[in-house]
Amino acid sequence: MKKIPETAAVLFETPDNKLPVDSHAGYVTTSDGAQLRYARWASSQPVSQDKPKGTILLLHGRSEFIEKYYESITDLLDQGYDVLTFDWRGQGASQRLLKERLKGHVEHFNQYLIDLETILGDVALPDCRPPFSIVAHSTGSLVSLLAAPALSNRIHRMVLLSPLLELNNIPLKQKTLRRISGFLSFLGFSRNYILRQTISPELRTFVGNKLTTDKGRFEVTKKFLFKFPLLGIGGPTIGWVFAACRAMDKVREPGFANGISIPTLMVIAGNDQVVTPSVSEAFAQSMRSGGSVMITGSQHEIMHEKDVYRDQLLAAIYSFIPGEVD
Repeated sequence: MKKIPETAAVLFETPDNKLPVDSHAGYVTTSDGAQLRYARWASSQPVSQDKPKGTILLLHGRSEFIEKYYESITDLLDQGYDVLTFDWRGQGASQRLLKERLKGHVEHFNQYLIDLETILGDVALPDCRPPFSIVAHSTGSLVSLLAAPALSNRIHRMVLLSPLLELNNIPLKQKTLRRISGFLSFLGFSRNYILRQTISPELRTFVGNKLTTDKGRFEVTKKFLFKFPLLGIGGPTIGWVFAACRAMDKVREPGFANGISIPTLMVIAGNDQVVTPSVSEAFAQSMRSGGSVMITGSQHEIMHEKDVYRDQLLAAIYSFIPGEVD
């Protein structure tokens, strides 16, 4: 694995989405050859020797990128947390896996596990302040759960937002979706869109979106993608959907949740139209070290929601992390 020297030149900003100060960014290459973009910040707030807050590893959802989280990164830094984040392979400014850049694709979620392991080993451990905690959204939450059994000695706590455990409001049962996407992948259509791609990410409209009720934050991201369209991706491929279905099935196998020893808080969006809130609640209840909080009225992207919802999320993070530190 190769780490490219850090620089401030690999991050982008606009007047209404400013880069948090004192960033350190660079690229690292995974064991299977994928190049990942990462960024880290150290808080300027005084460090408590008795209860250090450490570093939050911020894991994105599908199609997201570092710059989308500038506001949340600033909030965390102001509270005394250091922050490390990165773009998953296939999105943001990390290496794309297909010639058609807009296609959101991986062959297997084990590739995301390699990404996470690379960032932990090559960036977090040598360059960031412990203890390490995870704050993850959607796909990032699912990857965190998959990785959790191997992370118990390195990750102190996890806050998982809108975890991708079951797709909501789809026209067929998820088991059927897995069978169809698996069959089409077997026939060689893994790299095709699961649905016809009709519009670029920067041209999507606020009306009818299933992600947030906050028009201002929606428009900030939209304008950012209009200026930097190469950071965006479109819909998922058939192969990505098949990989996601297999990953969801794996973490929902009997006994998997009970095997996670990392203290975990699931923050569930009450009006989530992307994933099923009740499934996340039930999963949290089945964890021996887990719990959940419901933010009534919030849509899927809680970190980019209206303040009335987002403030509840931040309060939950601040109270749960760092918790007790040995």
